[in-house]
Amino acid sequence: MVERRDVISLLGSQFGAITLGAPTVHAEITQDGYMVQKLRFDASNGARINALFLPPSQTNTPALLYCHAHGNRFDIGTDELLFGRPALTGSYLSDLGSQGYAVLCLEMPCFGARSDQHEEATAKALLWHGEVLFGQMLAELHAGVTYLADHPMIDADRIGTIGISMGGTHSWWLSALDERVKAAVSMCSFSDLEMLIEGGGHQGHGNYMTVPGLLKLCSTGELSGLSAPRPLFHGVGLQDWSTPRGAFEKARLELEEAYGDAGHMLSFHVEEEIGHSETPEMRKAVLSFLKRHL
Repeated sequence: MVERRDVISLLGSQFGAITLGAPTVHAEITQDGYMVQKLRFDASNGARINALFLPPSQTNTPALLYCHAHGNRFDIGTDELLFGRPALTGSYLSDLGSQGYAVLCLEMPCFGARSDQHEEATAKALLWHGEVLFGQMLAELHAGVTYLADHPMIDADRIGTIGISMGGTHSWWLSALDERVKAAVSMCSFSDLEMLIEGGGHQGHGNYMTVPGLLKLCSTGELSGLSAPRPLFHGVGLQDWSTPRGAFEKARLELEEAYGDAGHMLSFHVEEEIGHSETPEMRKAVLSFLKRHL
């Protein structure tokens, strides 16, 4: 059985080591009827990280770490929370706000205000130093969970993660590696990597996602199984290059095996004719899952 610490060891030295300083609020905006704070964190790794925060309005509020996608749109970053992106049916801000969640979205390296760091060059440079871009991303998001858990008005026992594509990958990996994540939603990001490589589908992923040695240690399903017995949602379309039927089914079977008697905590939303995108039906399933578990 794969051990969490062994997976973390493949991510470089940053996971669990990066901390966020107290944020500076540099603007407040109103979007879809909600007041959203634009934050800036100075991180212990020297990064200046922009974020959007839908703050809690009362004590013991559940919270979500919203993980933004890739889509070769390095200009979008945190703006996805406000305005959505082509792969989504629309912004998640009002849907999550109406259900009473506090929401934090951190801007990842190479995106938005950090897009002066080019992905390929950044990934290569980190590898030369024994680090992994995916590891840095997860480490910063892990620090984001800490920010939410330490917030005096947030219920630390009701923190979840959510995202699509790269954001979905971040979401379920964080759930696997951080037990403070009590429920996770991933969309368009769950399939057996070895099978994906065999079919050439891995070419669709950016360099950010390369984790040297991972497949010698575990498969996708085994890794995702580290979330057990906590609630986990995977939404996929079987016409999606990143979740072809065979690769998805293999990962699903291994995940179900890992969950065992806790299998009722797994939720899958599968659409036969959909590609790399969310649908209205998937959105309804996501919101229903979150309402049940957070």
